[in-house]
Amino acid sequence: MPALFVLLWSSGFTFVALGLPHSEPITFLALRYVIVVAVLAVAFAVVRPPLPRGRAWLDLAIVGFLLQAVYFGLFYLAIDRVAPATVALIVCLQPVLVALLAPALVGEHVPLARWAGLGLGLVGAAIVILARSDEGGTDVLGVVLAFGGLLAITLASLYENRFGTEQHPISANLVQFSVALVATAIPAALFEDLHVEWTGDLYISLAYLVFFNSLLAITLLLTMMRRGTASQVSALFFLVPPLAALIAWIVLGESLPVLAWLGMVLAAVGVAVATRR
Repeated sequence: MPALFVLLWSSGFTFVALGLPHSEPITFLALRYVIVVAVLAVAFAVVRPPLPRGRAWLDLAIVGFLLQAVYFGLFYLAIDRVAPATVALIVCLQPVLVALLAPALVGEHVPLARWAGLGLGLVGAAIVILARSDEGGTDVLGVVLAFGGLLAITLASLYENRFGTEQHPISANLVQFSVALVATAIPAALFEDLHVEWTGDLYISLAYLVFFNSLLAITLLLTMMRRGTASQVSALFFLVPPLAALIAWIVLGESLPVLAWLGMVLAAVGVAVATRR
């Protein structure tokens, strides 16, 4: 489950880069969620899974809002203003922030060995990002948006670990993505032109992001968050920048300097230490 999640989540960056130039950021995200909700609605009508009960509705809505609307929305807006390497480096702080907040918010003890793994993973991921960094000016608002996204995904991870309960994946995803659709469609309609260039790259990007990133990867992430410790699961995010760089090198032909390979090794060792039981 962790290996499949990291692969799907990391490859999502390549497909975002493929589709985002053909649409405004929040419009692109809302369009993605329209398709996700439509697919889930059909699946719900066919399978007829049990609905959440009681407080589970609220818990699903909160995680869906934080993770799908706030995190992805701010992330898309940030990479529209700041060099992607800068945004990736900021978001890469998520495992460390989770480990810092976990003792107070979810009562989780983070042992010294896990801290060492988190530190090593952070260094490795930072090396990969900086080795591939492009020339891009520093936009203050873009940096603030990236840190807002970092806080959103951190809070979503901790909330799911503390309050998340096992629900049927179709029902749970339908609730979360419906909330995310409303939360992204409104600002897209208010602040963007809703312009979309219907190109082959856009179709490919949406198809991958809908089925493999939104439906499968998110389900895996939330399942791991409920069943594992927050700091262990979050440590997997250190593998995302190295693997995303590797996939972009293979698929898009982007450069991958020798130093980036060293960073990949360090990140992998750090994650292995941090996730060891």
